[in-house]
Amino acid sequence: GKPFSSKMARAYFEGGWKEVEVYKVQDLEPGHEIQGPAIIVQPIATVVLEIGTSAVVTAEENLEITVMQSEKEEEPEMTESGALPVVKEDPIQLSIFGHRFMGIAEQMGRTLARTSTSVNIKERLDFSCALFTPEGGLVANAPHIPVHLGSMQEAVRFQVKYWSSEGREGVCEGDVFLSNHPQLAGGSHLPDLTVITPVFNNGKIIFFVASRGHHSDIGGIAPGSMPPNSKFLVDEGAAIVSFKLVRNGVFQEEGVTEILMEPGKIPGNSGTRNLRDNISDLRAQVAANNAGIRLLNQLVDEYSLHVVHSYMNFIQQNAELSVRKMLKDFAIKNGSRHQAVDFMDDGSRIE
Repeated sequence: GKPFSSKMARAYFEGGWKEVEVYKVQDLEPGHEIQGPAIIVQPIATVVLEIGTSAVVTAEENLEITVMQSEKEEEPEMTESGALPVVKEDPIQLSIFGHRFMGIAEQMGRTLARTSTSVNIKERLDFSCALFTPEGGLVANAPHIPVHLGSMQEAVRFQVKYWSSEGREGVCEGDVFLSNHPQLAGGSHLPDLTVITPVFNNGKIIFFVASRGHHSDIGGIAPGSMPPNSKFLVDEGAAIVSFKLVRNGVFQEEGVTEILMEPGKIPGNSGTRNLRDNISDLRAQVAANNAGIRLLNQLVDEYSLHVVHSYMNFIQQNAELSVRKMLKDFAIKNGSRHQAVDFMDDGSRIE
């Protein structure tokens, strides 16, 4: 039969205060079912059944709680075109999404650190991971190596523009791009190899994820690929404008090996001196990107693609407003013009 409630109590739930029934666990028998909202008092704990939940007393006198699907919220206001609902910015949700995006980038970094083999990436953690909009705009970057992050957005945008230009095969599902060129492709210095993966949904690009890792050697005139006496870019090793590291889901080991050994054809130069680590770490970067894709797809399944895209835009807008405010506050305090002086290692003055 229906369980007996000992009294009524006033409790706060989503939506406001409610009068709810209070049950003592010793009065409940196997088979009793209680619909939320309600309160169940145990000798050492209190169980609060939220709205949309129910509890059944099992044969072992445990409580089996079921969370039922909540009613759908009212559809937000439609756009004038009627194509998609307008998502209204909520400050709490903005914070939640900001942390979710950041958490995905951090998980990518953990995957990269676990699956790589080189000292540079596995132990020194000289890498960065980030998420991007379908246009290549930066959304979230984990707090890895700050110097990597300023140019990663340009690296992603370059690949989109490069492969979408006339005469090229385009960005296809199952492709992963590799680049490091600092002048042409948004790179930092040549040892920082950037691996970029587009995220597809129903044949359309919905995000990009990318990881940039410092490889211990990619060729050049000196081990480590950072010679202090270099005069040309090729002195640092292999310069990659764009290469499909993965094509149709297949890792192009032979192709990337040829690229990394290419500098050795130049007199006085050398190809990579540690190809095994290069290949292993590139595979790890691909795996890190795949981890980000999996987590982004879970986020889309939870909130819908339209909502996720909307909060990506809100985060970018909020970042812009924060920087503008910082610059205005600085100008109010220090004036609209500011000068600073520093010196290079040889004493050269920089003003």
